[in-house]
Amino acid sequence: MEAEAAYRKASLNFGSHTIGITMNGSELHKHALANGWLKLFPMWDWVGGRTSQLSAVGLLPAALQGLDIDNLLSGAHACDELTRKAVIAENPAALLALMWYHAGGGRGEKNLIVLPYKDRLELFSKYLQQLIMESLGKELDLDGKQVNQGLTVLGNKGSTDQHSFIQQLREGMNDFFVTFIRVLQDRKGRSLEVEPAVTSGDFLDGFYQGTRRALHDNGRESITITIGQLSAFSVGVLIALFERTVGLYARLININAYHQPGVEAGKKAAATVIALQNRVVECLKQESRALSPAEIAELIEAPEEVESIFLICEHLAANPDRAIRKALGSSPFYARYSCAASVVYRK
Repeated sequence: MEAEAAYRKASLNFGSHTIGITMNGSELHKHALANGWLKLFPMWDWVGGRTSQLSAVGLLPAALQGLDIDNLLSGAHACDELTRKAVIAENPAALLALMWYHAGGGRGEKNLIVLPYKDRLELFSKYLQQLIMESLGKELDLDGKQVNQGLTVLGNKGSTDQHSFIQQLREGMNDFFVTFIRVLQDRKGRSLEVEPAVTSGDFLDGFYQGTRRALHDNGRESITITIGQLSAFSVGVLIALFERTVGLYARLININAYHQPGVEAGKKAAATVIALQNRVVECLKQESRALSPAEIAELIEAPEEVESIFLICEHLAANPDRAIRKALGSSPFYARYSCAASVVYRK
């Protein structure tokens, strides 16, 4: 709706510029059909957002940016072949899952720090954060037993960004293990020499090896994943590798990696807040005096929601178009709120 409003403001027809990727029959699907969108690409309700990079969700934007999605899929396919092998020593996803299990004691007791040594992989740790934490952070196992499993993922890129936390990694709490992603080829073509016979890529690889050694010398564990060059194919391999590793590790710790009850709980709680906000606004519209959150809670018969009402009122009062005024008290918690009669409230 925000995007549609921006297009209308620019006197553009939003539908003639827009493609939708959604489940058939969804609200977005219905809206797109009703408003003449250019094209619709289907997705399945069993494909989670964190595992949708190699579906239309990820492939369409990649293709529109000129990325080689055929080789991206070829890389993922090649990794699938490897990660279906029953011999563990020949299955990189099985090996990686076992390393996670060993490093965290099967309980996620240590954080996973991801350090790719390639600028173009800068966002890869953020992708892994969602993939791994949303998949493995579960309260119950497959038998319904409370286990509170998970694996916390942090990271950035080496070597520049690692300087913000490498001091703690080497000398602080030993509550992590590092996964380095090393790329052997610096670039296509000749590299710049920053010293005689030494390139910038040599320095980058030297920083990787030096950091790995410095951590090891102080008892810190690490894993290194090495790829020959960064390409659409190798990125496809990496995506598939971590997706399969998550599935295998989840099996090791007996949890379901493919649902997200915690995320759904947050969405339901947000809907509850919106419903409460509507009640607060109606209450303020009906009252001619300014009210405290506690008074509002009493009037709408929700005494347990005083804190939420305070947060709602603070947000509404900070936005002039919402027509809620704030009268300061001796502290923020003693402020009072009223509805401005001269302004029409807009839902």
